[in-house]
Amino acid sequence: MYTMVLSISHRLTGAFLSIGLLALTWWLVALASGAGAYRSAVDCLRSPLLQLLLLGWLFSFFFHLANGIRHLAWDCGFGFERRQARASGWTVLIIAILLTLLCALWILRARGGLI
Repeated sequence: MYTMVLSISHRLTGAFLSIGLLALTWWLVALASGAGAYRSAVDCLRSPLLQLLLLGWLFSFFFHLANGIRHLAWDCGFGFERRQARASGWTVLIIAILLTLLCALWILRARGGLI
């Protein structure tokens, strides 16, 4: 059951990352369009809802990355036993949470605090 949950989560985070790519593209186009468009985009991205979505995209990135590495190990024939699969699943989740927190704290520190 845990492998099914992780597999579905991998697909969902991939889809969520695709939506996040649209937001990144919008921000890059605003950056290239001039100061007014960029200021408008940044103001929009600083809304609490979008801040929460950005945090979700950050978690999705790290989860998808860690689970992709897990899948690469499986492709090489490692980690198929039940105990190993469960341990690697927990490892993926813990790594994704830790990297999300570390990256979010780093971003907040670089920006000088919240928003």
